This record gives sequence, C-alpha cells and structure tokens, in this order.
Amino acid sequence: MPSFRFIPAAVLALSLAFPGLASAAELLTITLKTGDVVIELADDVAPQHAARLKALADAGEYDNVAFHRVIEGFMAQTGDVEFGDMEDGFTPRRAGMGGSSQPDLPAEFSDKPFVRGTVGMARSQNPNSANSQFFIMFADGDFLNGQYTVVGTVVEGMEHVDQIKRGNPNTNGSVTDPDRMIKVRSGG
Repeated sequence: MPSFRFIPAAVLALSLAFPGLASAAELLTITLKTGDVVIELADDVAPQHAARLKALADAGEYDNVAFHRVIEGFMAQTGDVEFGDMEDGFTPRRAGMGGSSQPDLPAEFSDKPFVRGTVGMARSQNPNSANSQFFIMFADGDFLNGQYTVVGTVVEGMEHVDQIKRGNPNTNGSVTDPDRMIKVRSGG
C-alpha cells in the first residue's frame, strides 16, 4: 500500500508557491467603454456582500448601470439597479438612492484597508444598509477603514477605472451624462 504521509506537505508547499491553487477566488468582470475591469471578491471577509454582487451580476442587474457619483482623487460609485439603469428606468435625480429587490445586508467590516483599487459597499448612515451599490477607490482612503465593508479589489484594468467620467465637485460628485457598466459578469 502506498504511503501518503508526504502529500499534505506537498500540498502546503504548492499552495505557498502558487496561492491561486489553494483557493480559487471569485471574480467579477465589469466591461467599461475603455475595457474590462476584473475584481477579486473578498468572499473570505465579506461573504454576504460578495455573494450579493455575484448574484446581481449573474442576473444581469448591473448591466448599463451608471457611475452616478464620481469624485476626483476619491472614488467612483455605481450599482443602483433601481434608479441607475441607463436603458431601463434611469432617473438621474434619484440615482444613488436605490438598491435592489433584495434586503439590505448586515455590515461585514474588516481590517482590510481602503487603498487604491479597493471595492467597498456604499451604504447610508446605518451600517447595516448596504444593498447593491458599491464604489471603487481612485486613491487611498484610510478614513473609511472599519466604517464600510470591503467587498473586493481591482486586480486588472485599474487604468479603465481611472478613465471614468468625473462628476461635479460642487454637487458631491454627481455626474451629468455618466459613464456606465456596459456588462457585468462573474468570472474572469
């Protein structure tokens, strides 16, 4: 009978050498007019939020949704599937106030920092009010650490995020004729 005593050590060595083999991370791909943005979902620290983004993407809910609030040097916010769909019910004055048909999520705060490329969940003053909206950081924002749920990190295509149309700084980043997520799907 063959001995399998060394297999756990070999698996550990491989997982250290090739971290992607240890556990395949869930990915979300957002197609923008300039190219694709790939986000690695943080399902290890925010499983409910990551599952929500994946489910909404797989249902096509994020397709054609506007980047309704974009602040230079800070972040680009999107994901309002209720009022932000630029091909079905887009309401510019209400974009950013809606969510999905799903209930709000309890906060999944972590010690992951908000740095350039971090994807966070938008919410109201209530920490347990995140639903479908999310934002991508243009720059570090340590003042958000521990206050918002980190749901992922951009692993490819940050140059496309950098090209999203900016909003008016005098109106908290609201965007006239905003850019949109053309298509969003799970996977790379």
